[in-house]
Amino acid sequence: MNYAFDKVKGYALAALAAAAYGTNPAFAVPLYGQGMNPVSVLLFRYLMGLPLLAVIMLLRRRSLSLRKEEIMPTIVLGVLMAVSSLTLFESYNYMNSGVASTLLFVYPVMVAVMMIMFFHERFRISTVICLVVMAAGLMLLMKPQGSGKVSAFGCLLVMLSALTYAIYIVMVNVSKSVRGIPTTKLLFYVLGWGSLVYIAMICCGSRLTLPSEDWGWLNLLALAIIPTAISLACTTRAIQLIGSTPTAILGALEPVSAVVLSVVVLNQVLSTQDIIGGLLIVAATTVVICAGPVDKAILRMRKMFPKGKRAGENRQK
Repeated sequence: MNYAFDKVKGYALAALAAAAYGTNPAFAVPLYGQGMNPVSVLLFRYLMGLPLLAVIMLLRRRSLSLRKEEIMPTIVLGVLMAVSSLTLFESYNYMNSGVASTLLFVYPVMVAVMMIMFFHERFRISTVICLVVMAAGLMLLMKPQGSGKVSAFGCLLVMLSALTYAIYIVMVNVSKSVRGIPTTKLLFYVLGWGSLVYIAMICCGSRLTLPSEDWGWLNLLALAIIPTAISLACTTRAIQLIGSTPTAILGALEPVSAVVLSVVVLNQVLSTQDIIGGLLIVAATTVVICAGPVDKAILRMRKMFPKGKRAGENRQK
């Protein structure tokens, strides 16, 4: 009973995490209009999230101390998350934020492939189908429409964001040191180390910018709470309950919420080609959710094919 409840809870948390993470462009893009750059937006996003997590830990009477073997893994996770966030936020300057968030949705397949290749997770035929359909969706999204051009650099940034986020998810799942760290404490250190990455960039020449209007600070606070504290905490806990691949797969809600908010809040326009490409990407990864039935159906077909072939050979004889 507890196992079934944990599974349901894990799926619910993964869905909530994805939907929350998809709100990134709705809060970030308006800040660019106020003259802020991605490094500054992310620095404030991370720094404002730290006190929230510290208060939660104090209320739960959790210690902030880390064991020796936990320090390096949390640093690596912090750097991965910082790079993933920065490349995604930079991509908003080069392409439609809804399309960028949909392209980011390749990360579940990256997670599945890494788990198969490096951690001996069972190979599924459905994963191959997923990759093929996903590639078709990506080609549609990246194909220029009319006289317009899609930024190759913007696409490269999103792919790097997806890769680093996929590595982050896999590491949270497979690292024994990380799995022993409570969710809130882990997220606190991920944001802490990530903040140092942005501070180092500013010290090396990146300009520190502030919101030009008061409501910009509310956007930064929303970024710190919804796609940061809520989303990452739910993601981490979901991975602990159901594993990295199912958690990544339920990221299907991420591009949905991102695209809806991009159209409703940012007044961005999506073409039919964008919609079809996005639906293909969502459908491809949804195949993995139904991997069991899909794989069984394919195996039944494979068993039937050799029999038919042998019967044909016997008739020829």
